[in-house]
Amino acid sequence: MSLAARPTTTPAPRAWTFLTNHAHVLLALAREPTARLRDVATSVGITERAAQAIVADLEAAGYLHRERVGRRNEYTINTAGSFRHPAEADHRIGELITLFTGTQET
Repeated sequence: MSLAARPTTTPAPRAWTFLTNHAHVLLALAREPTARLRDVATSVGITERAAQAIVADLEAAGYLHRERVGRRNEYTINTAGSFRHPAEADHRIGELITLFTGTQET
């Protein structure tokens, strides 16, 4: 069989998105501040453990605050927080929230 006669296979396109899982979790909590992390994980497409780790990262960095209300957690987003990457550091998290949720910054 010559090289020209061999069937060619094209590699499957790599799946990627513009937003990270951290952004997806933050947006999910902005939309529903009392959501269970199990539900957030399902909506983002990650495991509950990954969602817990992301919330811990976001809380440690000051992007959100968790407060226990009854049997649930309620999350408050720090909309004044800056993006971490130097290319976007002059923008605030609240701009992202507004863009994707249609709500105004508080």
